[in-house]
Amino acid sequence: MCGIVGYVGPQQAQSIILNGLKQLEYRGYDSAGLALLEQNGKIAVRRDAGKLANLQEMVKAAPIEGHIGIGHTRWATHGQPSQRNAHPHVSMNGRVVLVHNGIVENYAELREELLAEGIIFNSDTDSEVIVQMAERFIEAGYDFEHAVRESLQRLMGSNAVVVMNVDSPDRIICARLGNAGGIALGIGKGEMFLASDIPAILEYTRDMIFLENRQIATITQNGYQVTDLEGNPVETDIQNIPWDPISAVKGEYKHFMQKEIFEQPQSMINTLHSRVDFERGRLSIPDLNLTPELARRLKRLFIIACGTSYYAGLIGKYMIEEIARLPVEVEYGSEFRYYNPIVDEHSAVLAITQSGETADTLAASELARNHGATMWSIVNVIGSQSMRISDGYIAMQAGPEIGVASTKAFTTSLVDLYMLACVLGEARGIVSGESYRRLVNALARIPDLAGRVLDHDQEYQELANLFFKAQNFLFIGRGINYPVALEGALKLKEISYIHAEGYPAGEMKHGPIALIDESMPVLAVVTKDALYDKMVSQIEQARARGGIVIALATEGDQTIRQKADHVIYVPASPPLLAPIVNVIPLQLLSYHIAVRRGCDVDQPRNLAKSVTVE
Repeated sequence: MCGIVGYVGPQQAQSIILNGLKQLEYRGYDSAGLALLEQNGKIAVRRDAGKLANLQEMVKAAPIEGHIGIGHTRWATHGQPSQRNAHPHVSMNGRVVLVHNGIVENYAELREELLAEGIIFNSDTDSEVIVQMAERFIEAGYDFEHAVRESLQRLMGSNAVVVMNVDSPDRIICARLGNAGGIALGIGKGEMFLASDIPAILEYTRDMIFLENRQIATITQNGYQVTDLEGNPVETDIQNIPWDPISAVKGEYKHFMQKEIFEQPQSMINTLHSRVDFERGRLSIPDLNLTPELARRLKRLFIIACGTSYYAGLIGKYMIEEIARLPVEVEYGSEFRYYNPIVDEHSAVLAITQSGETADTLAASELARNHGATMWSIVNVIGSQSMRISDGYIAMQAGPEIGVASTKAFTTSLVDLYMLACVLGEARGIVSGESYRRLVNALARIPDLAGRVLDHDQEYQELANLFFKAQNFLFIGRGINYPVALEGALKLKEISYIHAEGYPAGEMKHGPIALIDESMPVLAVVTKDALYDKMVSQIEQARARGGIVIALATEGDQTIRQKADHVIYVPASPPLLAPIVNVIPLQLLSYHIAVRRGCDVDQPRNLAKSVTVE
């Protein structure tokens, strides 16, 4: 998870930036660096691959003096971890320097355009196109702020960007596009700070401003100015962060669950780090220890999980069978160990577990190992028992998930399952060439699509105000979106205590339709896919029986407005990745209903974060 720190003021910036980066080490990274504007008007950069200690040794041997600077810890997405690809990045003529968090989805075409103009690139990153564009606009006569705005408006994707310029040595410009990376401005006395997360600057100030999507800020030691991306002034609220650790970690959010929902675009980027080469359209999951020989030997894959992870497994079944053409069975860990499953050396068993310590899943894993199966895991907690007993694993990289109701661990595990489907498909000889490249490149869009959903939080809150008194809820979907309905129902019942059920829409006439009347809200996942027409038919049947229908639909679908009482729109997504985007509104709706009902969102009654006993 990339970390960003910046400072402008009377103090030496180097020590403040290094200390801030130290506070962000918990986020994980593969390289680190900093850049300062020296008194002679030049940019000085120190950066290296590996841990922050390497950078600290570097600046100890060659310190930099300056009162304005930026720093960065990087998780690689474009370009392998190396000194060459470490941030900060400097423009070709050495006048602009940048640090960046996110994915520039259209970087390839921007890079080609800049190469055609004679720009020489010094890294393999997508980040460098931003700094090169900014310098190009400055040399064309734009002032610093205007050059940065013009550059940002050309980017596709969710990104956080921080830039300095030797011709404007008193200021730093930072911006947030989408929801993949946060930017907090820290207000001091005669000095200003910025960071991607509160702990980096909490030692220096408690007064902070949090940039929203498509906002850009200019900071000097005397203050700050925030505008939208078009340059229009924006009013901001200063928030005072208490010094206690819990409040500091929550930051601008009321609950951990809310924070973790909004962290999902960044968590998705983190789980892609170092595994996806978008330039070449390649995927690599070395910790899985998958060989072509093993992939071809497999006759069946079992996915074992509990709760939310089980629903992730159901979606993974669609992904893996479609891409890799490997039969998949999804089983509850609590049941798998008791029915004498047919598992042997031609089977792989994949455990999905956020904590890596879920008792039922661990017991099922041991059973599979004893039957000679290959044991894999998708797990969030590094070094957990599930990871240790596996033959190979995929680390979710979701970061700490404190809220009991899982959110970001669900969506990151879906990204991991999709990547697993791709590498299995290639290793088995099912997909290759352009087909494989298209599957891989589709991942670049997902963090931004998720971020666009989060921009509509107010709509979900208004919807919650209409339905928080409901006693029952029905969620329906078909195909790959049926498990999304299951997960939406689970989230609602977990944290709001409203009875909710998820059903495959095709089963409605086989019983559940008897429940529908004017007091039963029905949430239908009806985004555009091969089963769209059948889902529309189910909505009409629910309406005919007096049901109140909330439709989760694809942006631009006006037909659905005539069929449903309320519509939640989400952006169009690649079909196999659509559940990642579609589930986020259901998380937010459940969250706001629970808040409206006065429930304990982060610690719902009778539930624990990790079930470590049977």
